[in-house]
Amino acid sequence: MADALVLSHPEQFERLRIACPEAAPTAVLAGDPCFDRMLAARPRRERFRRALGVRPGQRLVLINSTWNSESLFGDDTEVPGEGGCGGDVVAALLDRVADEFPVDEYRFAAVLHPNIWHGHGPGQIRAWLDRARRGGMALIDPLSGWRQALLAADAVIGDHGSVTFYAAALGTPVLLGAVPLDALDPDAPISAFMREAPRLDPDASLAAQIEELIRCHRPLPGPAEFTTSVPGESAVRLRKLFYSMMGAPEPARPASLEPLPLPGYEAGTVTVPLRVLSRVLGPGEVAVSRWAGPGPAAGPDADGELHVAVHEDTRDMDQLDLADVIFRDGAPDDPRFGSPSIWTAEVLRRHRGCALAAYVTGPSACVVRVRGEEPLRMVAVPGADTEDVSAADPAVYASALHAWLATGGHDPAAAGRRLVQVMSGGLTVRTGTRLHRVRVVPLTPPKAGV
Repeated sequence: MADALVLSHPEQFERLRIACPEAAPTAVLAGDPCFDRMLAARPRRERFRRALGVRPGQRLVLINSTWNSESLFGDDTEVPGEGGCGGDVVAALLDRVADEFPVDEYRFAAVLHPNIWHGHGPGQIRAWLDRARRGGMALIDPLSGWRQALLAADAVIGDHGSVTFYAAALGTPVLLGAVPLDALDPDAPISAFMREAPRLDPDASLAAQIEELIRCHRPLPGPAEFTTSVPGESAVRLRKLFYSMMGAPEPARPASLEPLPLPGYEAGTVTVPLRVLSRVLGPGEVAVSRWAGPGPAAGPDADGELHVAVHEDTRDMDQLDLADVIFRDGAPDDPRFGSPSIWTAEVLRRHRGCALAAYVTGPSACVVRVRGEEPLRMVAVPGADTEDVSAADPAVYASALHAWLATGGHDPAAAGRRLVQVMSGGLTVRTGTRLHRVRVVPLTPPKAGV
């Protein structure tokens, strides 16, 4: 029998007494240090979001699974083309993420229980989730990064694991993808939560469900109430317990918990081919949505035009010869690629079907070259709609410029006039509900008198 059994809430005393009466005298109410660390780190939410590559205006959706056979990732059903994937529910979710969520408006991350990693092996987990990662999904470290990701999230798709319950305790909207009520103590707070929380409808639009979840969210009181009855007190209570058990006096300094560190930066680079739907809204104003999957259908009767944008580092190498826009990101003086001017010229020579090449040089700028033209620099500038010039991936500016120049067909003279117009007045790019003002200037300023 343990000398002390730490509980986080008084409701656990009675359940412990019924389950194991001889252990009841060892119970100590000492709170939840894990939850206390998250509560203390709440003011750093925006930093965690930046570290995870979440841009201003983007929504971060976290997919979470615990480890047993009834979890979100626990079904070993064979997935066509993937082999025996731990979790055909997750595989189907990831396909729908690529199909339904524009990459500039949503960022996804996955937190999988450590036992999933140990049971299948890190290589197998990364192989199963490879395409989703190349589509921009972050795969979170199961030991050191999940708390920060949970604080950064706008919504969580989860199951009966503790991470999902912590999300609800923090007040984050939760959508349950697996609800194994038979596996839970019916008197435990998590059972009440599982009965009350909204559930994923596999036959309905996932995007619509997430939008509805966030818009209509009202935190359930149970998780916040029952996670700990003494929030912020666990360090003091645990240290007192430990030193009393050792028979030693406590240090004079205050008891404290280690703060949550900033996680490593997750750029969220998308290297799968992107289907880009664009709509010209007015002179120099273009709405752009990019999908890592098939995305919406478009045709003569659809609202907008489609083109294909592909990262140079894509694994789908055959798609480079079909791309309208090819892009990459890196330091402007990276010797591996030459200067942005050299790289864009090389890309257009190598891929004759490509109309525009874009080299992203920073969080708010890129160098583009339109076929037959000199290189241009596109730079986001503050406007009334957004003060954060890094609110969009600069590669989306390149797609907007391509869409603007292609308006009305392939007449070079008309495209030239549109290019002059956008260089004099700038370009306005809309992604979702956000507007981004972009200045378009020659990469090399003309000499005086020319």
